[in-house]
Amino acid sequence: MSLEMLEKLEAKVQMAVDTISLLQMEIEELKEKNDSLAGEAQALRSGREELEQENNKLRHDHQAWQERVRALLGKMEHVE
Repeated sequence: MSLEMLEKLEAKVQMAVDTISLLQMEIEELKEKNDSLAGEAQALRSGREELEQENNKLRHDHQAWQERVRALLGKMEHVE
């Protein structure tokens, strides 16, 4: 092979190595972002579960108050 062909081959190999290095760095960044997003998703799921529990409690409390008001209104009707 001529020197010129070896230099072209070396340049192509170097470009391939540089590209691989850049892609590996990009993969690492994407892995970190994925881990971060997975953590955020878990926190959101946890928050949603807490809100659902609170919502269920408030619905139960609301229903209990409605029953108490109805009972009081029923007693008032019997008084009149």
